[in-house]
Amino acid sequence: MSSTAIVFDPEAGLGTREVTLRPAGPGEVEIEMRAAGVCHSDLHIVSGDWPTDRPLVLGHEAAGVVTGIGPGVTSVRPGDHVVLSWFAPCRRCRKCVAGQGWLCTGTKAVANTLPDGTTPFTEADGEEVWPYLGLGAFTDRLVVPETAAVKVPKELPFGIGALLGCSITTGIGAVVNTAGVRPGESAVVIGTGGVGLSVVMGLALVGADPIVAVDLSPERLEAARKFGATHTLDGARDDVAAWCQDELGGVDYAFEAIGSPKVVETLPAMLTSGGAAVLVGMAATGATGSFDLFDLADQGKRILGCNYGSSVGELDIPKLARLYLAGRLPLDDLIGKVRPLKEAPLAFDDLRSNTGKRTILEP
Repeated sequence: MSSTAIVFDPEAGLGTREVTLRPAGPGEVEIEMRAAGVCHSDLHIVSGDWPTDRPLVLGHEAAGVVTGIGPGVTSVRPGDHVVLSWFAPCRRCRKCVAGQGWLCTGTKAVANTLPDGTTPFTEADGEEVWPYLGLGAFTDRLVVPETAAVKVPKELPFGIGALLGCSITTGIGAVVNTAGVRPGESAVVIGTGGVGLSVVMGLALVGADPIVAVDLSPERLEAARKFGATHTLDGARDDVAAWCQDELGGVDYAFEAIGSPKVVETLPAMLTSGGAAVLVGMAATGATGSFDLFDLADQGKRILGCNYGSSVGELDIPKLARLYLAGRLPLDDLIGKVRPLKEAPLAFDDLRSNTGKRTILEP
């Protein structure tokens, strides 16, 4: 079966290609893609922040309908609506068995392959094209591991489901899972793009107060207030650390949702004693930062890494879907433009424009 795919080639750059999809094999699920979000992790590939040595079908934040299953698949069946969870855990390694699927050591997703090391995509000349983060969702149909296909209620809109596949689960998970923020604890969020707004939403959900949002864009800060921020600061004008100390005596949690080493270095100075800095944004590979080590030790401050919101897709994505359907999460406000799949390059421009809202691609 042939379909159009948005491919990044390390030699040719970003473009459209016709690819053929093989049927689902053992433990695999065939998906008809209905909506895909455009995430900074895709942009990191296009911009070269995360180098690749092979052509990749981009897209890892998506939702769709099951159209076929391979031998041994039991959790979904054709016709089910699913959200695609890009970090497909192996379910067998020590971390998975301990309930820490986001730290799975057996997943092949980060190697941009299916669990058996293969790709389901080939071009007409037989050249292999690889699925980014084991998915490759910027196409009409794809084959994914069973653990990447999370069944959700059919009343969940596909656009919302797509965002649950990465940004929302990452942002809310950073609050609920990684940090374990409790009602009444204070927090500052640096960067209010799609993930940062999800962090703000998660803080509002658990009853954090105050919630301080920091950004360079007045529009994004206004959006943060709609999602639950009680205070907003201009990152270019305001001394955020001084404000947090002067007004609050330091915050309990400081979330960084940009991936900027320079910004990350400023987080500990925002904290009260015993507070935690949570690194939600993904920096370029090899990026480093420096900290006042005496202050960290003396004041008992912590730095927490956060991958995928410390979430297990099979557990957390259905919970978030139910919260949205119950009216507890204003996720519709996260969606900006909806574009056809062929306009993926324009969707990356949308992302670069830093509006804070996600562009959704539809086939």
